[in-house]
Amino acid sequence: MTRYAKGAARNDRVKEAKVRCNIFRMAIVFVIGAALGACGGEEAPTNREGGAGTNVIPHRVELQRLSERVEAVGTARAQQQATIFPETGGEVTGVFFEAGDFVEAGAILAAFEDAEERLDVARARVALKEAQQLLDRYGRIDVEGAVSESQIDAARTAVEAAQIELRLAEETLADRQVRAPFAGYVGIPQIDPGARIGTDTAITQLDARTRLFIDFEAPEQVFNMIQPGDRLSLQPFAAGQQHVEAVVRSIGARIDPQRRLFQIRAEANNEADRLRPGMSFRVGFDIPGDPLPSVPEAAIVWGGDGAYVWAVKDGRATQMAVTIVSRTAGQALVRAPLQAGDLIVAEGVQKMREGALVDLLDARPERAAPPPVPGQTTVGGAAL
Repeated sequence: MTRYAKGAARNDRVKEAKVRCNIFRMAIVFVIGAALGACGGEEAPTNREGGAGTNVIPHRVELQRLSERVEAVGTARAQQQATIFPETGGEVTGVFFEAGDFVEAGAILAAFEDAEERLDVARARVALKEAQQLLDRYGRIDVEGAVSESQIDAARTAVEAAQIELRLAEETLADRQVRAPFAGYVGIPQIDPGARIGTDTAITQLDARTRLFIDFEAPEQVFNMIQPGDRLSLQPFAAGQQHVEAVVRSIGARIDPQRRLFQIRAEANNEADRLRPGMSFRVGFDIPGDPLPSVPEAAIVWGGDGAYVWAVKDGRATQMAVTIVSRTAGQALVRAPLQAGDLIVAEGVQKMREGALVDLLDARPERAAPPPVPGQTTVGGAAL
């Protein structure tokens, strides 16, 4: 074969290889085009408004009241209580009670030396008897003009004056005994027989403790949030004591301008006599505050400017700043311009951006339940 013939054969083989390469390229383009055509035949996911949206799980906002906890320490006092002092001083001749005794109103608690006072009473009785006898004698005289009217009037006045002197003497004698002003429990005696005391010496304390008053102070912020008749649960600091139910009876008329506190008085039943005046109580109660939006903690996103949530407005995501107030069991109470029933993104917050279209998964209509088979009973769409 000549050199020319060899070159021609080589050119024919190169042309044939190029043709085969072009055919292979055309085949690849055809396959890709067919695949793209097939994909273009399906409709892209759209949201309810017809635009392409991101699938998210929404949460409908609810409003809950945030309770404000108020805690204080209260002190109990008896419904009636008194420290007993004598009306007069002198030598103590008897003490007629022991610590913890229950005494009736008017019961004698102590007595003083009273010999002089008894003599004064006896003298006053004699003077009254003499004055009365003279007046009676004048009344028995039947002779007209034997006794003048002025003499009779003087006799009447003398009787009245003698009666007054007798009552004064009896009152002075009564002051030599110390009596209970009301029924209640007495404390430890502070005097002993034979001691000489004055009017400034306390004899004992007397408490009517069937019902107790518990006084405590609360901050000014809750002044209008607690009213008479409200019920409280109090816990005594004394060991072994259970919670005590009490009712608010009165509220102080003013607020302390220095400490910004006001006084509250609650009343507790103590008929079982388990509590004592002077005991301290832990007072705690909740005051309902303003309603706040409740959102899942998972819906809260943290950014450079703080916490925010994605609110859904007209099918689009809107970033809304929030301030977390409290957290409870996966829910958070926040301060934000949200109303009851507003929608926020609960799941899918990582895919959100401002103004993005969203597709609410749980907002899609549920499939209709199949008709029940004859002879079956359905409850909630499930055949029994």
